[in-house]
Parts: sequence; C-alpha cells; structure tokens
Amino acid sequence: MARVFVYGTLKKGQPNYKHMINTAKGLARFQGRGRTVEKYPLVIAGKYNIPYMLNIPGKGYHVAGEIYSVDDQMLQFLDEFEGCPDMYQRTLMRIEVVEWEGKGGVGEARAAAEGVIECFVYSTTTYPPEWVGLPYHDSYDSSGKHGLSYVLRESR
Repeated sequence: MARVFVYGTLKKGQPNYKHMINTAKGLARFQGRGRTVEKYPLVIAGKYNIPYMLNIPGKGYHVAGEIYSVDDQMLQFLDEFEGCPDMYQRTLMRIEVVEWEGKGGVGEARAAAEGVIECFVYSTTTYPPEWVGLPYHDSYDSSGKHGLSYVLRESR
C-alpha cells in the first residue's frame, strides 16, 4: 500500500470522490486529514476550473487535504486519471497529520503520532507561467466562494 495525499476534486464531498470509493479501480482507505509541511501555490486554472498544486515549495500556503492508503491498482488508476507524468507529476511530499483515524501497523501509528508522514502528491511543474499570478488557496472546494466550479470530464 502507498500513501497518497489528495487536495482537490478527489476529496470527500468533491466531484471526483466517486473514483476513490470505486473498488473496481482499486482500494483506497481514508487515513486522515493533513496539510503540506511546506507552502505551495494551489490555483484553480484552465477552462475547466481544475485545482493544481504548483510544485514551487515555499510559495503560497500549507495546502489542506486528505490522506489515503491505496493499493497498486488504485495508484495506477490515479496516475492515469491525473495525466501523470504530463499534466501532474507524482512526487513524495511531507504532510503534517492534522487528524488521524488510520488503522495501519505500528509504523503507521508511530509516523502519524509524530505528526509528519511522506505521501505521494500529484502536483505540477508543467504549467503556463501566468498561473503563478493566479489567486492561491489553502484548501479546495469545487463550490467554494471563488465561484470557479469544476467541470466534470463527462461534461467537457
């Protein structure tokens, strides 16, 4: 199992969460909530209002999201879904645990108790330069006050 931190449309209550609970795509077990140890710009960009975490450490906010344990099948699905490695790149990032309900082994519990774990995160280094000038967010909600509703793939 691998740990994945999701901060956008794959979170609970967001438009693509259905993929995280679709066992035909693999297993994803919710472990808790967290936020990036380093600051990153989280922007909503493009004509479909997609959330992107720009891989520019030290700029922006500590981005909030959810931590999942996923099997190899789900990780492969997520790579495809996220357009990895072209649109997003999957990299390891340090995540501060804010709330933990994971049921992993002793190593998992110790890591969570210490407050910082490593997770795969889909961020991007392949973005138009003007995105750096977009408003930054510390957390994402498709129906947030930003007014930039996400456009589902089926509706594009």
